[in-house]
Amino acid sequence: MGINHFIIALISLTCLFSFSASTNAPLPLSDASSPTSSKLHDIIEVMFESPSPFAFDGTTLESIDDVLSILPGSVDPALQKICGNTDHPVECIKATMPFLDEKTTIEPLSVLKAGIEAMDNQTKYALAEVTKLSMDPTTLKNVVPILQKCIDIYNNILNSDQKSLEAISNRNLVQLSIELGANVENVLGCDNAFKQAKLESPIKKMDAMLAKIVSNTLTIGVDMVHF
Repeated sequence: MGINHFIIALISLTCLFSFSASTNAPLPLSDASSPTSSKLHDIIEVMFESPSPFAFDGTTLESIDDVLSILPGSVDPALQKICGNTDHPVECIKATMPFLDEKTTIEPLSVLKAGIEAMDNQTKYALAEVTKLSMDPTTLKNVVPILQKCIDIYNNILNSDQKSLEAISNRNLVQLSIELGANVENVLGCDNAFKQAKLESPIKKMDAMLAKIVSNTLTIGVDMVHF
């Protein structure tokens, strides 16, 4: 991972753990102030001053996995390990932590359920934003049909989320894989519709985050969960 991407990932983690220390609500992140955040700030400072690989407290940091391995105890090591095996480990932790309480046993299935809840939460947020834009009289007329298509796509994701949870309850791994896989295709639909129309999506960032959550849930559901 390049230095800039690595630092960006650390900054994301800094915001994440500050937020997790102050609230369990899966909403916008706050400024860094917790002990975990302070440690990450120290790591970032070292990285700005040093070439890769980076040394911190006698530990060589070459990847995001190395960073996850030295975080304080506020991040469960089991969650670090599970998220570290996804394509987007920072987003995995950021998305699932608000849905995992202290009494929850951290294992692939519980993290998958938390990921599906996070996906549901992010989708509902995107759906609300798209619906508001589609009803805004200042929205360009050629954009409204695309937004309406996005509304259908987000509803499909919400439907698949519920079917995924039902598959988990029924211990149906085949159905679970089908629903999680369907969401991978669904999540690309909105952004692709804007690209085909050669228009800039007003919800590009929301879609990008949602796509990472979807990707992570598929990886955990298919590669790590066994009934």
